[in-house]
Amino acid sequence: MATSTLHISLPESLKRFVAEQVEKERYSTPSDFIQALIRAEQKRQAEKRLEEMVAEGLESGRGMTLDSPEWNAFWRRIDEKNAIKSKKSE
Repeated sequence: MATSTLHISLPESLKRFVAEQVEKERYSTPSDFIQALIRAEQKRQAEKRLEEMVAEGLESGRGMTLDSPEWNAFWRRIDEKNAIKSKKSE
């Protein structure tokens, strides 16, 4: 994985905290600790988005069954398009 450098300024208290975490949690470097924090935040945000999507789906009402007229019409249109493509490629 290609890396690039990002310089940040921290108050002394946060710099000490990072150093303590590197030693306590056995990170190789402060950079490894910061990367772990960023990955954890990315995961948290992805999980939050997934929860929002699930809630949105639940609030949208009851879904259709796979044998509903709407689904049957959908698959009929797909089959028709595929048949047209097959004829064109012959």
